[in-house]
Amino acid sequence: MSTARQRFASARVARLATVGPSGAPHLVPVVFALAGDTVYSAVDRKPKRTLALRRLANVAADPRVCLLADHYADDWSALWWVRADGTARILAADESEATTALSLLAERYPQYVAQPPPGPVLAVDVTRWTEWSAAGG
Repeated sequence: MSTARQRFASARVARLATVGPSGAPHLVPVVFALAGDTVYSAVDRKPKRTLALRRLANVAADPRVCLLADHYADDWSALWWVRADGTARILAADESEATTALSLLAERYPQYVAQPPPGPVLAVDVTRWTEWSAAGG
């Protein structure tokens, strides 16, 4: 696994950027699981006004997305970030790939064992990994 993917996988949260109808970016924090070059996130039971989330509507209209994971420390020599650019797909919760994704998410986040996400699942097929580290290399 590349350093970029290792760092990304170690993060507990990432920021998902989608493109809105006007072309404006829409940015939200997401929890995720990584399988190869696919990042999974699900619509979970955390309080929301609706399950018809803007990120899903944006992806349905324009599947180009970007995810950013980073590490901050007061010791700036330890800073890093990883960006994953890709194409997103919306999976119904009962699809086999979504079932696998939900299992991966439950392995990372115990909250999902007690309260499995109702779905849908967002799958991002990463086409480009970009990274930066204060330590270089």
